Amino acid sequence: MGITGMIHIVTMVFSLIVLILSSSTVGYDYFQFTQQYQPAVCYFNPTPCKDPPDKLFTVHGLWPSNLNGPHPENCTNATVNSQRITNIQAQLKIIWPNVLDRTNHVGFWNKQWIKHGSCGNPPIMNDTHYFQTVINMYITQKQNVSGILSKAKIEPVGGKRPLVDIENAIRKSINNKKPKFKCQMKNKVTKLVEISLCSDGSLTQFINCPRPFLPGSPYLCPSDIEY
Repeated sequence: MGITGMIHIVTMVFSLIVLILSSSTVGYDYFQFTQQYQPAVCYFNPTPCKDPPDKLFTVHGLWPSNLNGPHPENCTNATVNSQRITNIQAQLKIIWPNVLDRTNHVGFWNKQWIKHGSCGNPPIMNDTHYFQTVINMYITQKQNVSGILSKAKIEPVGGKRPLVDIENAIRKSINNKKPKFKCQMKNKVTKLVEISLCSDGSLTQFINCPRPFLPGSPYLCPSDIEY
């Protein structure tokens, strides 16, 4: 075999390796379905929300996550095709609003898709499937945290309540798996900001949420929380 033939083979092998690497999926272990409590989000945001918040937990995002090391992020730079999600935008505005700026819902969804959703393949196939999956989880599969708490007669009255009451109510709806809580404190007031429900990497069954906030973290929730 001549030099030209060897160069040709090496080039083909290199091209094949590049193709394999470029087509491989980003690794992740599980999904976090994170919902944020609108009044707390507005309370801790540096600038006021442009519209009054609703006393609801609404979607922050569906995030592919890892047990160890950094979570995958920014697996594409392809923006959301707003035309393809026209038929579901009305539902998304209700369950997944841009709490900080309700004039720019698409911008919020686009950020969540690029940063998180694009890394969830499989089982997430594309941007439209990402948003439809979240709709199904929140509505059809009844993973709506506000609905779960209301069913357990836990309402957002702004008073103190044991965090374990909230946890137990959620556990009853997700096969007794442990959710993840995120709190923040300002002016000596600690509020419940987010609740995450965790599922396996195929989104087929609930799991105990890994990687809870540890003692010393500014996001650790106390035993009694304002909700």
